[in-house]
Amino acid sequence: MATSKIFSYLFLQLTFILVVLDLANAQGGLNVGFYAKSCPKAEDIVKKVIFQTISTTPSLAAPLLRMHFHDCFVRGCEGSILLNSSTNQAEKDAIPNQSLRGFQIIDKAKSALEKACPGVVSCADVLAITARDVVSALNGAHWNVETGRRDGRVSNITEALMNLLPPTANITILKAGFARKGLSAKDLVVLSGGHTIGTSHCTAFSNRLYNFTGKGDTDPTLDPNYIARLKLKCKPNDQKTLVEMDPGSFKTFDQTYFTLVSKRRGLFQSDAALLDDSETKAYVQSHVAAVGKSSFFKDFGVSMVNMGRIGVLTGNAGEIRKVCSKIN
Repeated sequence: MATSKIFSYLFLQLTFILVVLDLANAQGGLNVGFYAKSCPKAEDIVKKVIFQTISTTPSLAAPLLRMHFHDCFVRGCEGSILLNSSTNQAEKDAIPNQSLRGFQIIDKAKSALEKACPGVVSCADVLAITARDVVSALNGAHWNVETGRRDGRVSNITEALMNLLPPTANITILKAGFARKGLSAKDLVVLSGGHTIGTSHCTAFSNRLYNFTGKGDTDPTLDPNYIARLKLKCKPNDQKTLVEMDPGSFKTFDQTYFTLVSKRRGLFQSDAALLDDSETKAYVQSHVAAVGKSSFFKDFGVSMVNMGRIGVLTGNAGEIRKVCSKIN
């Protein structure tokens, strides 16, 4: 009887362990240091390319960071967004020039990896590592990147445009969009802090300046003084001018984005929407002062890891592309 109980106990313990392992696999099977044996210098190789790039062209940091965002939110973090760089000319024309240059940087990093470790490191992981490194290169947050993703074989720019949350989204749409990806309201407000770097075309927010409700009016949630300043840069129907998303600090990764949002100077409606929810508003207000920078940096790393787990391919799924812009 005692022996039977021991076997039963051991069986239950083994079952528990297997369940835990299954849950880990269900979360993507990613881990920090995935390439420790197969390509031990993988992250150093990517870092070298990225830091060299940002040291001479810091304006590329934002598009490189957003490429990882967009990749994860469309089909999952499987590097499929990179396939758009080799699609037909009409699709190429729809991609901003900075993003096209971003594709080139990713290809450069991937090429260096292929020389060191052919067929080992996925393009999806290159995107994830790059996102961390561009933030670090701008004196921002640093976090350990989980790796082990494999590359998808499908990419469609129309699908991307349909699935990405627009800059006109309200808080209900934003929270629902993040929830569909398994992300929280805190992830939403923290990752929105990525708008502390980069620029935007006037077309992404011009309706707030000239025709918010179709009556030639302005957005009442946008600071009137800021509207006046933006109108000096963005004339009606301006499709070329770029505006700093975090004026005076758009090449530095810091917490000043939250100061702007709290003053009703967030560039997009999706920025202003963060003040329409008690949880996201509380986070914004608690990170206005410089003292909030360290906690924001920590939170940003956590949320980036959370986002990096969306819809990943692991094991034998997908492939390891030789060139990021095309399937093998």
